[in-house]
Amino acid sequence: MATPKGHIEEIRRKKFSIGGEVNPLTEELHLTVKMLSAELYAKDVHFLMELIQNAEDNEYPEGVDPSLEFFITSCDITGTGAAATLPMFNNEKRVFIFQHQLHLQCCQVTKKGNRKRGYIGEKGIGFKSVFLITSRPYIFSNGYQIRFNEEPCPHCSLGYVVPEWVEENPTLSEIRQIYGSGSTLPTTTLVLPLKPDKVKAVKQQLSSVQPEVLLFLSKIKRLSVREHNDDPKHNTVSSISIRSETNFLKRKNIDAESFTLYLSAEGDKFDSECSYYMWKQKFPVKQENKVERRIEVEEWVITLAFPFGQRLQRGTTSPGIYAFLPTEMVTNFPFIIQADFLLSSSRETILFDDKWNQGILDCVPSAFVNALISLVKMTEDAPVSSLPPMFSFLPINSSAYQDLNAVRESIKAKLVEENLVPIESDLKQKFFHKPREVGRLMPAFWNILNKAKDQGVSLNNLSNHGIYVLNSSFDRQEYDQVLDFLGVGQVNNGWYSKCIQSSDIILGVSEDVYLELLLFLADNWSSKFNFTNILNIPLIKYLDLDGNVALCSINDNNQRKVCLSRHESWLISWNREFRCVANHFFMPKSTHEAIRSCWKKEMLLDWMEVRVKIVTVNDYAAILNHYLSERKLIVAYAHFLYHSYSRRYLSAEEVASLCLKMPLVDNYGQWNNRRSKILVSANGSKWVELIGSNPWRLEGYIELGEDYLRSGNFAGQTTTGKQLLDFLRSYVAASDIPDITPPNAGIPAVSSPLTKQNAFLLLDWIRILKSRGNDIPEKFLTSIKEGSWLRVTMNGSSSYRPPAESFFLTSSLGKILQNGSVLVDIPLLNLSFYGESILKYKEELKTVGVMFEYGEACEFIGKRLMSLAVSSIITKGTLFSILNFIKFLIESFLPLDSFIRSIKDGRWLMTSQGYRSPVGSVLCCEQWKVASQISNIPFIDQDYYGVDILNFKMELQLLGVLVGFNGNYQLVADHLKPSSSLPPLTAEVAPMVLGCLRHSRSSDKIVNALKYLKCLKTDSGYKCPGECFLFDPEWGFLLQVINGIPIIDQNFYGSIIFLWKKELKQLGVLVDFEEAVKAFARLFKQQASTKSISKDNVLSFLSCYRHLKNLSHKFLVELKDCIREEKWLRTRLGDYRSPRDCILFGRDWESIAPITVLPFIDDSDTHYGPAIHEYQQELNSMGVVIKLEDDVKFVADSVCFPLNPCNITCVNALALLKCIRLLQEKNYSFPESFLKKVSKKWLKTNSGAGYRSPDQCCLFDSEWEKYMKPTYGPFIDEEFYGSEIKSYRKELNAIGVIVDVGKGCKLLADHLDFHSDLATITRIYEFLGEFKWEADAEAGRRIWIPDGGENGQWVNPVECVFHDKDGLFSSQLYVLDKHYDRKLLGFFSSAFGIKSNPTVGDFCKLWKFWESSKHQPSHDECCAFWGSVMKHWNSKTEALLADSLVKLPVDSGSDGILLVDKRDAFIADDLQLKDAFEQSSCSPIFVWYPQLSLPALPRTKLLEIFSKVGVRTISESVQKQELSLEGVDFKEVKPRDIFIDRALAKLLLGFLGNPAFKFEAVKRYEAIKCLQNLSVQETEKPIEERYSLSLSSGEIVNVTVRQMIRWDRENSTFFTQRLDRSHGHKNLLEYATYFSEVISKGVLWEMEDHINALAELIRLAFLVEFNEEAVGFLMKSKNLQIFVEDEEFLSAAFPSE
Repeated sequence: MATPKGHIEEIRRKKFSIGGEVNPLTEELHLTVKMLSAELYAKDVHFLMELIQNAEDNEYPEGVDPSLEFFITSCDITGTGAAATLPMFNNEKRVFIFQHQLHLQCCQVTKKGNRKRGYIGEKGIGFKSVFLITSRPYIFSNGYQIRFNEEPCPHCSLGYVVPEWVEENPTLSEIRQIYGSGSTLPTTTLVLPLKPDKVKAVKQQLSSVQPEVLLFLSKIKRLSVREHNDDPKHNTVSSISIRSETNFLKRKNIDAESFTLYLSAEGDKFDSECSYYMWKQKFPVKQENKVERRIEVEEWVITLAFPFGQRLQRGTTSPGIYAFLPTEMVTNFPFIIQADFLLSSSRETILFDDKWNQGILDCVPSAFVNALISLVKMTEDAPVSSLPPMFSFLPINSSAYQDLNAVRESIKAKLVEENLVPIESDLKQKFFHKPREVGRLMPAFWNILNKAKDQGVSLNNLSNHGIYVLNSSFDRQEYDQVLDFLGVGQVNNGWYSKCIQSSDIILGVSEDVYLELLLFLADNWSSKFNFTNILNIPLIKYLDLDGNVALCSINDNNQRKVCLSRHESWLISWNREFRCVANHFFMPKSTHEAIRSCWKKEMLLDWMEVRVKIVTVNDYAAILNHYLSERKLIVAYAHFLYHSYSRRYLSAEEVASLCLKMPLVDNYGQWNNRRSKILVSANGSKWVELIGSNPWRLEGYIELGEDYLRSGNFAGQTTTGKQLLDFLRSYVAASDIPDITPPNAGIPAVSSPLTKQNAFLLLDWIRILKSRGNDIPEKFLTSIKEGSWLRVTMNGSSSYRPPAESFFLTSSLGKILQNGSVLVDIPLLNLSFYGESILKYKEELKTVGVMFEYGEACEFIGKRLMSLAVSSIITKGTLFSILNFIKFLIESFLPLDSFIRSIKDGRWLMTSQGYRSPVGSVLCCEQWKVASQISNIPFIDQDYYGVDILNFKMELQLLGVLVGFNGNYQLVADHLKPSSSLPPLTAEVAPMVLGCLRHSRSSDKIVNALKYLKCLKTDSGYKCPGECFLFDPEWGFLLQVINGIPIIDQNFYGSIIFLWKKELKQLGVLVDFEEAVKAFARLFKQQASTKSISKDNVLSFLSCYRHLKNLSHKFLVELKDCIREEKWLRTRLGDYRSPRDCILFGRDWESIAPITVLPFIDDSDTHYGPAIHEYQQELNSMGVVIKLEDDVKFVADSVCFPLNPCNITCVNALALLKCIRLLQEKNYSFPESFLKKVSKKWLKTNSGAGYRSPDQCCLFDSEWEKYMKPTYGPFIDEEFYGSEIKSYRKELNAIGVIVDVGKGCKLLADHLDFHSDLATITRIYEFLGEFKWEADAEAGRRIWIPDGGENGQWVNPVECVFHDKDGLFSSQLYVLDKHYDRKLLGFFSSAFGIKSNPTVGDFCKLWKFWESSKHQPSHDECCAFWGSVMKHWNSKTEALLADSLVKLPVDSGSDGILLVDKRDAFIADDLQLKDAFEQSSCSPIFVWYPQLSLPALPRTKLLEIFSKVGVRTISESVQKQELSLEGVDFKEVKPRDIFIDRALAKLLLGFLGNPAFKFEAVKRYEAIKCLQNLSVQETEKPIEERYSLSLSSGEIVNVTVRQMIRWDRENSTFFTQRLDRSHGHKNLLEYATYFSEVISKGVLWEMEDHINALAELIRLAFLVEFNEEAVGFLMKSKNLQIFVEDEEFLSAAFPSE
């Protein structure tokens, strides 16, 4: 071989024709140089990555760490005048690599075809990138000393590629001096004198070298950057030294390997290291992702790096994607992605739109998931607590790159289906489950669980409640984002109840933990637990009847109440005594103390208030009050209150309140809590002596039972009977006479005589009751007053009388009374019986009714007399006795008021009205005779008593009898006869009646009696007062307008009648002008309502109206309102109306009258005639409209167009518009009725539209002329109305006429179908488009489709489309771009919503049409149809097609494409089955697809669409049946004859030894023994199986496929068809395939996912006839190995081999 220099000379001579023959490739070299110039990167900094890339592609000697060093210096060692020089040192293997690179440098060959050899370079021009920073790069390597020059060589005119030998500047010694004289130079050195303008950029790039640059380089282990200057202060490059180290291989399987890589970096202000978990996995390159630049690559190798700790980085960001070297893409993911990506020319980013890169990105999720599973699940010895940090590698944050977000979402989708999340378990075994199967717990509950576990509570069943519980080391706030990303949510609220209920977490923990649990529930009650089963699980501690701790729930069905109290011990003892009778229990003392010291006790107690309450002793006692019903417990309750009060647990006030409600046991042994008073026990009481047994039991007075007199011992406390009775006397008010407060009831004992002792006891009782200041109950006192118990004397004899009928009088006063009244005996108190002691009880005797006064005695005599009057009639003689007694008292100068008062009100005096009391009776005289005509006066019956009665006038007056009239009108009024008995008011009686009205208090009574009585004489006969008028000369003529008004007859009553004007008015007579007017108004209104006001009445009234207006009288509001509002004027319409609703016809109304129905006053001769016009002024003042301008609103209310609008003249129409103008000037708001009337068709228009309603018309003016002619639309006919019509623009607009150009679009659009001229229609379309008109939902047929001539048709917009590129829809849709200019298409889109192209729905309808019409689509039609479907494919499209399409295309070969039921169309996912069915005689069944794959219609995507719309694969649709082998001749052969031997066993052991399969050695050996024990049967005939396919018609298609191999596992028999090698490679490969599949399925029948992988290995081994060496290589290439024990097994199992 030539020397290095000679080699260079040879290259110069042969390649570049320098000093030799002309190279025929010279022109090609020139072209190469030009291409090189164009391919150089635009950015200066890329040279560094290219050099690192070249270094990675180099080869290195064994035992040496490949390194790359950059050393920038200010020394100009090249003599080129460079301000800085960059030497690069690389310890590559030998000059062979340099020769290779030089070869690449000098010709067109690149490294793109060497991907399989490990090269990472992309374009083969990596070295050439140095020309970006230098003009002359120098290379020193193994004796080669050359340089290149970008300037053209003077000998060959080529730059860049011509090598030149270098003798000096620099020399190796100079380079060694810079490198370090004590060090050996690396094999290869590049010296790059930098261009002046590139120095800064190079230094910046060197300073920014990322420490992770070595992360994915398989060769380079060390990289350094440093700067050397004579003065170190001038150094500006940050030095760095990076080293990488890989530990031993941890794991390998079929597709992936993992290892840990350590990076360390040292430099200026930088010293750090980081370890990375590396996951490398291979994926086959999919056919659809292949590209020309990687055509030879068959596998993608994806490496993911997971940094443990802080990543090594310089700057603020780190690249997230590597293509062996870093890009500038920051992914925002916590891991790094490395793959053989295709990069942009700037090397900054990968090409997202490249299908190669997309294929890689599609594999990244699978690699990530496998890597994470490896990290999390394969570290068997690692505690679970070490696993959560592994999940920090999840891409929880989104990326700035949308395509990477798709990767992120795919990772998420895969992870949620993996059993990856660790769950809580007390076992050593780790368990993992899918994220959706795992739930989180609240942190507070974890804290409780951990404490419970520390206290010995078993928590093995946490995950037994419907969801697995996330491991506690993972269930932390710091992992919230990770868990949210995975979709791990909280356990449902019901889980907590199940957990608490199924564990001993309440009774098995300390009180502190127990309270912490309760506080947890309280904190989350309203938000989480309020409606869960926690309500029903036992939570609350309490002490039961036996003193044991028990539990109850919040929703306790037994309604237990758990109590807390400050006096816990005291109440617990008594509660047991009361046997928890109120269903109240107390918490254990320890629990109570814990609650009392709890810092959140208020919140806890608030939460527990449903079931737990704080009670005082008073509260507890009050509760017992409601529940005690047992005799013993009721007595015990009294003892409880006594002792609680004694210990000061209860205050006196509390005891008093409790005792009011406490139940008591009475003398019958029954308990009672409803009582009024308590009596002491009868034994030894005073009340028994006086009243015997308890008479007031029904009034609630109960007698205490004797239980309260005995001593008692309860709850360890002893009480004597006296202590308890004293307590009851104080607080229950148990009492005895005289302390008893009686009820409002009588005492039976006082109904009979009392002993002297009991009488005084009773009087003492009365004294005590009065001393208390309380009212003595009425019935009680009445029974004493009326009881006959008091001893008296009457006329010398003794008897017993009620106190109320007894007297305590002096004897002299009694004698006087006896002499005056011989009819009555007076009972006097028996002083001789009671003695002088009775004198002390005068007040008490008065209280019980004993009388002491003379007046009382007189009153007694009177009452006795009145009692006689009640029982019998007082005779004439008795009357005179009474009158004589009165005269006696007068003559004796004794007081007589009491006597008079006692008898004056009695009904004992005989009168004309029967027996009456003296008061109000009358002694008749002449003055009373007139009054008797109208009143029933009670005169004393003189015929009965005789004339002697007149001798007692003074005595009768004292008794109340009226003697003489004396203006006593009130009595007349009081006894007024009923209306039916009253006579007419004569001239004599009238003053009496009117006098009663004036002087009595009963005027209303008199008015009511006479109100409806025809008692007053008028000129129209007798009338009721309310119908009468008192005539007034000044205004009386108003009453003459209407006949028959009754006026009081002045001649009958005389002028005196005017003196009673006020009283007449009071009776209802109309006497004032105002009242007369009101009455007149009522009569006027009444006659108007009955239309009884005649022509003469009207004219007379108008005349009177004129006269009254000239007087001082003002019309009252009622009359004015009546005149204006009542309908009394007849109109021409034949009805009656009020004046304000009438019009007096005049000239102003002539033009408008023909089109209105106006209420003109009927001035015809048959009614008011012309005379009505003489009262124009009066009518106007009443509200009648005279002029049109005065009330033009009549027109608005009365518009009435004729049925034929032709009868409306232009004068009528203009008159109506004038009226509208007048109304608008008055800001009149048109009523709906008017607008409805004028909305009829009455306006004449052009364009043959005839008469139209205003809202269907336009007013044509100069603005419209810019766009169209009057004939284009429904414009108002100006020729008919004249030019004046334009002056009413505003009025026309008010009634709906379109006057603005922009608002006429709808009318013109609606008018379109009147036209058939395309030019006119187009002009209207342009106008509509100008104003951006849009059609409404009911637009109808608005699109004109010409037929090529003068005709056409109007079609619906939904039937149209702009374009039909493929011409599929000519029979379905109207295509507009055939008829209209492109600029109109935008209008059609916005106005009608016409679609640009057919929608997916249109395609579905088209397909349905093809289905129903039995159309046979062509290849192009199918391509166009399914290409469009694919273009618009989404979930909605999928659902639509799946529901709509019934038939799908199948390829029938010569018959073209057929549409068949989609149930009979299949995807050929098994080509062998496809061939079998196609060769059968069945009709076509496989879906059509283009044989030549089209870019717009990829075959795989099309088949995927078919699958989603309901097409099944052939493999899943067939039924497989192995054909019987009966009758087939077999001969048995040895297993090794068909390669069931040691080599196969070794391969199987290696495959099954994968740790991931978890095959124990015994199980693996059993599989091998199973093969050894097979009986192998061989035959010459084929072994076949049948496949059956059921079609929708019911037809079943059967095909037979050769099987060649069959394994009957049950009988350990292996059937095989003899292999005939003479039939060629196909037959051999077919046999090998069936053999490998049968063996693989037989061995891995429990692990279907791995069958194909094992079958592939067996097939390869079979093809090399299971050669031991070949099998060994195959196993190594797949990282399969066997172990020592496996070798021993093989030796024993196959000894001869």
